[in-house]
Amino acid sequence: MAKTEDISFGYLLSDVTLLFRKHFDRRAVKFGLTRAQWRATKMLYHREGLRQNELAEFLEMEPIAVGRVIDRLQAAGFVERRPDPKDRRAWRLYVTDQAKVIVGDMEVIARELRRDATRGIDHDALKNALAVINQIKENLQALEQGAGADD
Repeated sequence: MAKTEDISFGYLLSDVTLLFRKHFDRRAVKFGLTRAQWRATKMLYHREGLRQNELAEFLEMEPIAVGRVIDRLQAAGFVERRPDPKDRRAWRLYVTDQAKVIVGDMEVIARELRRDATRGIDHDALKNALAVINQIKENLQALEQGAGADD
């Protein structure tokens, strides 16, 4: 009898992620934003004033990687750093007017890609699949937390 742990799905998840990124980047190239830059911009659009480390937590990325994304966004004129009024060593992140103009267009690109990627998939089937993937994510996160306790 087959066991759940015998089903190999890691490569499939990786392939889906890579393809989603590739197609998103291809569609969003006209705005000069990668998917990672879009995620950061969108998060800041909805939560202006975050610190870089807070943004990293929300995006589930390493702070150094988020720093590079913010550097590129700032150089392109989409994000600005402002001094934190409560901590002279820290900066708060804000989207610029230039970024605010394209947020709606980027949302359309994301929605259309999700539509194309889920074509032929029933809504309930997708919800069930996402619940399973989320449970896998939670299981792996629990392993990370357990590994930290052993250190």
